[in-house]
Amino acid sequence: MIGVPESHRGWTFVTNHARVLAAIADDPNARIRDIAARCRLTERAVQRIISDLERDGYLSHTRDGRTNTYSIESDKVLRHPAEAGLTVASLLSLLVQDEAHRAGGTEARSPQSAEDPHAGQGAP
Repeated sequence: MIGVPESHRGWTFVTNHARVLAAIADDPNARIRDIAARCRLTERAVQRIISDLERDGYLSHTRDGRTNTYSIESDKVLRHPAEAGLTVASLLSLLVQDEAHRAGGTEARSPQSAEDPHAGQGAP
């Protein structure tokens, strides 16, 4: 994979659950093997995370032959009290947008410029 950093030990800002959810948001038909490779996790870890997300109602899937198609409950609120009121959609909007910028080789915009693409450009 191009642009994917090597494995990392220690803490990170984004949890593995959020990484898996973002990978599924990007490709709802992704295989566990592909999600694991993208997130730098084992397939077993991805299976556990998907199970956690399904058990708590953040994710569901339908099976068609050997293919799973995942569906994210984007209106569901995040679990931690510090994120009270924030939805899965708001989290994914940050993560999926960031992934798109990294994959495309463009620089991520600041939060201000994401709201107003003309901010700081002197546009009327």
